[in-house]
Amino acid sequence: MTRHCHKCGKEWTLDGQPGRSESCHGCNEDLRTCLNCVFYDAGVAYQCRERRAEPVTEKHRSNFCEYFDFALRDWSGDGAGNSRADEARNAFDKLFGD
Repeated sequence: MTRHCHKCGKEWTLDGQPGRSESCHGCNEDLRTCLNCVFYDAGVAYQCRERRAEPVTEKHRSNFCEYFDFALRDWSGDGAGNSRADEARNAFDKLFGD
């Protein structure tokens, strides 16, 4: 399990947490974002499991959340983060004959 960018999968190799202005060296995407946080969960209120955190509207943008903790996870490189969206799109296309 590694810490990596939610968008391109480039591994974060430095010790500690990324700062608010840190960006990925692979795709230049912000690193201190909800999508990279251990508390991010699309299935709960405000998509955050940390109840004390202030709601953040732009999950892919850098923010000032004091509860941010870079998530450790496996990067598959196959766009696994969008699999539900892809499945829904395929079902929609199949339903309407596209």
